[in-house]
Amino acid sequence: MSEDYRTERDSLGEMQVPADAYWGAQTQRAVENFPISGITFGRRFVRALGVVKKAAAQANYDLGLLDEETADAIADAADEVISGDHDDQFPVDVFQTGSGTSSNMNVNEVVANRAAEILGEGIGDRAVHPNDHVNYGQSSNDVIPTAMHVAALEAVEKDVEPALEVLQHALDEKADEFDDVVKTGRTHLQDATPVRLGQEFGGYRTQIEKGRRRVEDVKSRLAELALGGTAVGTGLNTHPDFPGKAASYISKETGIEFREADDHFEAQAAHDAMSEAHGALRTVAGSLNKIANDLRLLASGPRNGLGEIEQPENQPGSSIMPGKINPVVAEAVNQVHKQVVGNDAAVSAGAAEGQLDLNLYKPVLAYNFLQSASMLANASEVFAERFVAKLEANEEHCERQVDRSMALATALNPAIGYDKASEVAKTALKEGKTVKEVVVEKGYLSEAEAEDALDPEKMTHRGIPGQD
Repeated sequence: MSEDYRTERDSLGEMQVPADAYWGAQTQRAVENFPISGITFGRRFVRALGVVKKAAAQANYDLGLLDEETADAIADAADEVISGDHDDQFPVDVFQTGSGTSSNMNVNEVVANRAAEILGEGIGDRAVHPNDHVNYGQSSNDVIPTAMHVAALEAVEKDVEPALEVLQHALDEKADEFDDVVKTGRTHLQDATPVRLGQEFGGYRTQIEKGRRRVEDVKSRLAELALGGTAVGTGLNTHPDFPGKAASYISKETGIEFREADDHFEAQAAHDAMSEAHGALRTVAGSLNKIANDLRLLASGPRNGLGEIEQPENQPGSSIMPGKINPVVAEAVNQVHKQVVGNDAAVSAGAAEGQLDLNLYKPVLAYNFLQSASMLANASEVFAERFVAKLEANEEHCERQVDRSMALATALNPAIGYDKASEVAKTALKEGKTVKEVVVEKGYLSEAEAEDALDPEKMTHRGIPGQD
């Protein structure tokens, strides 16, 4: 055998493992069995695995099931996993056994070998055993969904929610800045009654505010942990007090309040909470997509589009057209939305495929959820800081367009009726005149009456034109 490898053993026999690897035989088998995508779990999930293993060791020590020296070594090794010291020791492909057993054994082996090293023992000699010590009172079937929830809720609280707050603030500032800019409203992409640009941005702000509430609403379900259910939810081979103690340690480690699952059978056989929570992320991504699309339209041009807002010059827009500037950040947000929608299809389908006492789509659920959360958080901050915050209103252009709008005739309905107002609008369009000019020429209103009824700013408030 090459000096670059060592021999490790599991229940199936011997395996050659890279000499400098902390993982063992079962992880190596998984590496060889699943050369599927080249995609491995990222920081959030690996961290969550470390959190679970540390909490389990602490709980088992409290319950007299692990000696102090072993428990401390496991906790110290798990701390290193939590902090990211061993991210390169998690080579297992996301597309693996549906329970995530390979990833559970990966962390068990890494923590066991590193803990043995901390105790002055050799890697691979099982002074700290991956199953008997690190995995004591646990099963992949409850560890992986626990790590899923820990990683997902940390991603929501520490990434998604702060990023959405940044975006909401940026939109709120623009709503205030643009509140006195009157522009043409549009429905069906056709001219509609006037609206203030600040009102449109206020609508965007409220979309994000409500999106934050949607995300907040699902957190209580993600806070439930499957740990303690072991193989099928019965809790075989685990102490009755283990789930509560472990959940308390997980809460302490993360600063987030977790609790034992209401029903361990539901927590392992179904992952409706992951589906529900990802649905909230998908909805927020849809809000960002709508806002990005609107801002692209409003900034279209600059001379032959709507041109009501001026976008930031983030980078040259074309390799052939000099001076062209594209809404590149908004387009990135659009693409993130499409990826999140695709991820949602995977998450919702996987969550619905539980069979009897176990859902076998845990790895793909975890991976897609965490990818969506990361992309959504990053996109929200970039969108806020590099696009929304740098937008400017083209006030003069907005004013000219409003004055030319046929939709101003809507305000004439209370004074002259729908039929005459329609006649005025059609005449104005045909003759290239303003609504105000035509309604006065036809004698339907005096100059003063028309001026009062057709004030665009007044039309942006609830009420009947010409009446206090």
